[in-house]
Amino acid sequence: MTDEQELSAIARGLAGDAPTPDIPAAETTTQDVPDWLIPDKLYDVLKWCGLVLLPALGVLVQTLGPVWGWSWADAAATTLDAIGLAVGVVIGASALNARRSTK
Repeated sequence: MTDEQELSAIARGLAGDAPTPDIPAAETTTQDVPDWLIPDKLYDVLKWCGLVLLPALGVLVQTLGPVWGWSWADAAATTLDAIGLAVGVVIGASALNARRSTK
């Protein structure tokens, strides 16, 4: 079977017209990739940064800004809080996917 015929057969199978042909294992290129893509070590670092470091830095900048006359304190604190939120969303999604895949 040529590549074009094989692709046509696969397309028909996806459309429900015909069964998909078996593709030999040697031709597959995907590896077993877990549903979550963050390794444990990176997850721990991101969790610490998102839940401890970035919120603490945001509060520190927001608190010291007026004392030291930093005109950029509000913008910096908002940026730190937004980055912390984004990190929290990423690690939360990773934790949910990891939990789903283990069940």
